[in-house]
Amino acid sequence: VQLVESGGGLVQPGGSLRLSCVASGFTFSSYGMSWHRQAPGKERELVATISSAGGSRNYADSVKGRFTISRDNAKNTVYLQMNKLKPEDTGVYYCNARRVVVVTEDYWGQGTQVTVSS
Repeated sequence: VQLVESGGGLVQPGGSLRLSCVASGFTFSSYGMSWHRQAPGKERELVATISSAGGSRNYADSVKGRFTISRDNAKNTVYLQMNKLKPEDTGVYYCNARRVVVVTEDYWGQGTQVTVSS
């Protein structure tokens, strides 16, 4: 099982970035996907979630109206489009795959750094 994030970098406040997470080694279309972030000295927090078929999406209040989560099950990829970025969006962004059947299956990527600074 592997989740590989990409697309992070340094961006000025007000700018945009698009993160990607490519999955392999499991049936991607059967898993709910989410993005999380962790700022220096803070706990990891949930940013956005999307259901396995993409019909249901949820966002943290801090990113509503600015971030959009989407997925392409044909490409085994989940995306996070981030617009109007703020310095407080700085952190390491991780993608997560989760499926709850009899037990919870939980997979994490290695993270990609996003820095919002002028």
